[in-house]
Amino acid sequence: MGLKFRLTIMSFLQFFVWGAWLITIGTYCFHAKGWSGAQFGAIFSTLAISSIFMPPLVGIIADKWLNAEKLYGILHILYGLVLLYVPYVNDPNTLYYVILSAMIFYMPTISLSNSIAYTILKNNSFDVVKSFPPIRVWGTIGFIVAMWITNLTGSKANSNQFLIASVMAIALGIYSFTLPKCPPQKSISKDASIIEMLGLKAFKLFGNYKMAVFFIFAMFLGGALQLTNMYGDSFLDDFRNVPQYADSFVVKYSTIIMSISQISETVFILAIPFFLKRFGIKKVMLISMIAWVLRFGLFAYGNPSDGLWMIILSCIVYGMAFDFFNISGSLFVETTTDSGIRSSAQGMFMMMTNGVGAYLGSKISGIVIDNYFTTNGLKDWHSIWLSFSAYALIIAILFAIFFKHKHDPSKLATINH
Repeated sequence: MGLKFRLTIMSFLQFFVWGAWLITIGTYCFHAKGWSGAQFGAIFSTLAISSIFMPPLVGIIADKWLNAEKLYGILHILYGLVLLYVPYVNDPNTLYYVILSAMIFYMPTISLSNSIAYTILKNNSFDVVKSFPPIRVWGTIGFIVAMWITNLTGSKANSNQFLIASVMAIALGIYSFTLPKCPPQKSISKDASIIEMLGLKAFKLFGNYKMAVFFIFAMFLGGALQLTNMYGDSFLDDFRNVPQYADSFVVKYSTIIMSISQISETVFILAIPFFLKRFGIKKVMLISMIAWVLRFGLFAYGNPSDGLWMIILSCIVYGMAFDFFNISGSLFVETTTDSGIRSSAQGMFMMMTNGVGAYLGSKISGIVIDNYFTTNGLKDWHSIWLSFSAYALIIAILFAIFFKHKHDPSKLATINH
């Protein structure tokens, strides 16, 4: 079995074990358990909480003490074991701590899987730039396949989704021990301070106006990034409450409809080089923000019959909304920060979007939906999506005004050399 094929299996399973429940946990919490938006928002915020502190801690362990592939395997086995307990939980406060525990083990494996792939490819003289993207795209495919399996097995509103993820996570954990060794690089100096080890030197970037504005807007947009993961499947599934849509394809296969978003991601990733070269990083990030306005706005007016095209178009637009900001934002950090703190700066970008921003978005959206858009247990999805769309539009306008950046194609060109 070739090395690239073995890494492809790892990438596929890495996101399969997340996709099996990430999009449908809202349907489970709202419909199977009858919990409130605030309770679900708190549960979903555990992804963000663990993203803030776990990746750097696990990075230190992999850098100094333990083979990356072994640490990766241990974390996935622990993640799988925690998910086995979910079917026995009937209290939202308990599920909060269970999912938090699962996310503490899972979230650092995302960056760790990239590190393992980079190390193995480099050690075996592969061109990482050419070899890694085709491997990584199978992660998105794994996510999509898991969503389809959850939907087609009738598991989107019950705890079987967590059992599917659990079994595959434990299998991935065992499989990772067969991968080529990725020993610690001892890249962190023994004399390094805690601040250096945790990558906190990047906080000094807040002293630069352009970087401070960028990170602040990354946080605000991070609040929008997970909203459709949180509520998209529940929104489509709720059409069952409208008699004319109760037996529609959208209600029965809501998770499959939502998977169009992930399929779209794989397409728009390929379009990013063209857009960056033509328009520059600032305009591409603005395009992303406008795409978020459309993502939410189309959901607001979509329905399973004559408005089905809006739902599908919203899912297609998602690829642009998600990829254009995440990847162009990462490239902005890459081209504007000093090499000595570049990795820390990338960690800061991820922390502001997937950590702080996603946490605030998860918590606040749940509270707002409960207090302003829920009546007798029924959610006013039209108003919910319009409010999210207005939020994204305000961010886009303010970003255009306050973020000062001139397009310099030569800086982008240096990334490829």
